[in-house]
Amino acid sequence: MSPRPFRFAVQSSSATSATEWRERARKAEDLGYSSLLVADHYVGPGTIAKTRGVSPQVLAPWVAMAIAAASTSTLRVGSRVLCIDYHHPAVLAKEAASLDLLSDGRLELGLGAGWTIGEYEAMGLTMDPAPVRIARLEEVIRLVKAHFGDEEIDVRGDHVHVFGYHGTPSPVQKPHPPLIIGGGSPKVLRLAGREADIVSFNFNNRAGVIGAEGVTSSTADNMDQKVSWVREGAGDRFDRIELEIGAYFTAVTDDIDTAAGGLAKMFGLPLEEIKDHPNAYYGTVEQICETLETRRARYGFSYVTVSDRNMEMFAPVVARLAGH
Repeated sequence: MSPRPFRFAVQSSSATSATEWRERARKAEDLGYSSLLVADHYVGPGTIAKTRGVSPQVLAPWVAMAIAAASTSTLRVGSRVLCIDYHHPAVLAKEAASLDLLSDGRLELGLGAGWTIGEYEAMGLTMDPAPVRIARLEEVIRLVKAHFGDEEIDVRGDHVHVFGYHGTPSPVQKPHPPLIIGGGSPKVLRLAGREADIVSFNFNNRAGVIGAEGVTSSTADNMDQKVSWVREGAGDRFDRIELEIGAYFTAVTDDIDTAAGGLAKMFGLPLEEIKDHPNAYYGTVEQICETLETRRARYGFSYVTVSDRNMEMFAPVVARLAGH
């Protein structure tokens, strides 16, 4: 079976003006990126950001996605990923269906069980234990798919109670927009294998903050294990699932050791382990292209997301590999 073609996304959720956001979306499209993805956080600068490791985010996701779609013609827009506890399930499904319709079928809908404990606290939300949040995620997925279907919605679970109406509008993409499920734990990744069109691999962020524990949970050998959990959940549908990875640590450079050395020191990992880390892409354009092809062969990653700060630096890689 031929490998799935590469495609690339930019992740961004900040802008100081409407002009800046529209220009960023158009730049991503012009550079050959497939998608512009936004995160789902609400806490701005302040005490929580300083003390609890929460990264401030400027733009709310639905509006940002809608404006990006309206400013472009082919760029897909999506969420990486929406925290289900921040959105009423029925409203979330309606928003997704509406955006897929109004973007002419360019939505990628990402969902996750939530992980940023400081943000929950800042927003006055209760962060339930992981098994409860994952069970809720499963019911939200069931509702979203029901909303996109032809039958009257009837979802009455332990967490989601929505029934008695047909979901409208009808999405352009059939049977529904591609569903991204993101996470790093066994339960979430097995669920993603069962239900997702795209699996977004992330750190195991059970600590509720980004740190060495999370980064270590996604080293090369640990990533083999994560892919196996998706396989377990997917069964014979595994080859139909697109696997996405974030290029969090990236530098186009002739000096890989220096570029990766600071990160190795920061997280207390050996240099070679950082250089081989599935979220790290260091080297010349040629070396990064080779790394991407090697990891596609090993893990199945064909969908790669880079930060907006690296969008132009990474563009020569996109030019060489997108669609191949």
